[in-house]
Amino acid sequence: MAIPSSAASPLSPVAPLAGPGSAGSGNPGVGADRVASFMRIVPADKPSISPRTPIVVQTSGARITAVAVTDTASGAVVAGSLSPDAMSWTSSNVLGYGSTYRVNATAVRADGGAVQQTGTVRTVSPATQTYPSLIPAPSTTQTFGVGQIIGVSFDHPVTDRAAAEKALSVTSTPEQTGGWYWIDNRTVHYRPQTYWQPGSTVTVHASVFGVNLGGGAWGQTDRTVTYRIHDAWIAKADGATEQLQIFHNGTPVMTMPMSLGSPGFPSHSGPHVISDKQPSIIMDSCTYGVCQGQPGYYREQVALDERISNDGEFVHSAPWSVGQQGTSNVSHGCVNLSPTNAQWFYDHFGLGDVVEIINSGGPPLPLWDTYGDWEMPWNQWRGGNTTR
Repeated sequence: MAIPSSAASPLSPVAPLAGPGSAGSGNPGVGADRVASFMRIVPADKPSISPRTPIVVQTSGARITAVAVTDTASGAVVAGSLSPDAMSWTSSNVLGYGSTYRVNATAVRADGGAVQQTGTVRTVSPATQTYPSLIPAPSTTQTFGVGQIIGVSFDHPVTDRAAAEKALSVTSTPEQTGGWYWIDNRTVHYRPQTYWQPGSTVTVHASVFGVNLGGGAWGQTDRTVTYRIHDAWIAKADGATEQLQIFHNGTPVMTMPMSLGSPGFPSHSGPHVISDKQPSIIMDSCTYGVCQGQPGYYREQVALDERISNDGEFVHSAPWSVGQQGTSNVSHGCVNLSPTNAQWFYDHFGLGDVVEIINSGGPPLPLWDTYGDWEMPWNQWRGGNTTR
């Protein structure tokens, strides 16, 4: 359910509708020009408004005694509240897209005479409504590692990035500095300057309902989610030593031999974040262009898999390369571990935990490759790309 903004729109006079009801029945001498000087409806002078914009009735020299705002299609009544001095009334209910609201307001002048004002307020009918999917998908049971990237992905392009960012907010406990960065024209990610502090709670508010995101697309709904960050589990994979060091909350707890990508298939360098975890998957080289009959083709069922990039890089069990683990890099880009070590890693590492790869001979993990965000220097990330 969307929540309208608490800030009232700028007030501007509007002429009352002609016809019956413009003046109180007990004051037949009060004409339309006099009614307008006593009471106005905002923003009835606009062709259509955002449903986030509240309807306001304001008086001058009169006290409001009754306001009725009704959806003309459904008959639903819009609630609102009167100011302490009874000089203004502001709607509090959510308005809907493509709706028309009839406003009837009554006030009493200082001389005791009644004044009535009526008007019509219409809300915008978007060409497109875009849904904000949250990254990662909300879960009531999972916690995430200190490297977890937060984000929002829209199902239509966003051309007004500034409006979108204004409608998005992230709060963390303890407080940590962070910022947004657009991965593409639909997806924006949020990260702190450094990894999240262990034990943090992170709440994302996507208040996009009623927000014009550009190109005819308006936010479809508001969404809020709170993520919880567990202990810091960070693995550091060094391609020069073929060793994987494990750190728990900054303390080294284990070192295990491994094998990274061979010179022909070097692993990406830089921080990687675990984005998926499966006890067993089929790995097929044809997914990246090396198909059956070509040199280097493989199709294997592999156990204890933790994805660290969308380019096919995993930490997994590799019983076939135990003889090379700790001495040479022979994989197709993955972090190969023995079955025993892979089981230990699988038992301790989960979504959002970090694998930092150095000396692999490979290029840095791209920003767009889930999640390459930590590869970008903070000064560049902080600068944002709202206008691009």
